[in-house]
Amino acid sequence: MKNTLVTLLLCASSALAADSISLFSGTDLDQWETKPGKGKNLWVVGEPTVLKGVPRQMNVSGTRGAIVNTAERVGEGLDLYSKETFGDCLIELDLMLPAGSNSGVYLMGEYELQVFDSFRKPDGELAPVDMGAIYGAAVPKLNACMAPGEWQHYRIEWQAPKLDGQGVKTSNARFIRVTLNGKVIHENLETKGPTPAGLTGKEHAKGPLMFQGNHGPVAYKNIMVTPR
Repeated sequence: MKNTLVTLLLCASSALAADSISLFSGTDLDQWETKPGKGKNLWVVGEPTVLKGVPRQMNVSGTRGAIVNTAERVGEGLDLYSKETFGDCLIELDLMLPAGSNSGVYLMGEYELQVFDSFRKPDGELAPVDMGAIYGAAVPKLNACMAPGEWQHYRIEWQAPKLDGQGVKTSNARFIRVTLNGKVIHENLETKGPTPAGLTGKEHAKGPLMFQGNHGPVAYKNIMVTPR
């Protein structure tokens, strides 16, 4: 009986894993493309490091490990988005920032969850541009941001907007729960429309995952999406 239970649990675990989609092989950007813009494509694959006390700079070595944006100045780079699209889903990823840098995770290419160096900023002083904020709309419950150069983990439970057969929205998109470095920073947060600077500025039933690449250096890895 014990062996049967173990087998069932292993099968269930394998089924769940099979439903998850990895958006990064660790070696190439074949699953991604850049949003057209005035900047250059400065996304590379390699092992990122930051120098303590050196702002807005990320060094890259080798040719595998993480997706790294090397743009150091605002407007210098381009946003990067996945070729695959998603609706309701769970997204998990790791990220790293140098001091003073800025990026963003755009759900469906349209709704930005802020990536920003907010290390040690008091909870009571958090603004809608700080780490974990829904850009311009909602501040996180607390500051869970780690130090520059450390890998940080986002877990995002997402509900896409619902559209009828004519493409008319019947319900808003929603951040069901957002966890940063093991701490819940948003729950049941409704979004009435897209964030500025999204991929299309419109709402759809499905869309890609997008990383902001025109505000500063950042690295991403272990990018997993589980459709729901």
